[in-house]
Amino acid sequence: MADVSRVPAAPLAEEALLGLLLPFWQLVIGAFVLFVVVVSIGRLARRGASRMTTALLVSAAAIAGFTVLGVLLES
Repeated sequence: MADVSRVPAAPLAEEALLGLLLPFWQLVIGAFVLFVVVVSIGRLARRGASRMTTALLVSAAAIAGFTVLGVLLES
């Protein structure tokens, strides 16, 4: 009896190439995100304490929302 549920495997060279590139792209994306966060914190700091408080509350709400969404989608 033939097993038809098997998915053909990707070529080993393709997996090796992606394995080498993936950490590099994660590093590039992480550096870009860090740059944007630092620039935005600088702009908020120049605008004053009132805007900083609002920004922190909005950021906290966004983090909590993404966490809840991630947990719900993981299930």
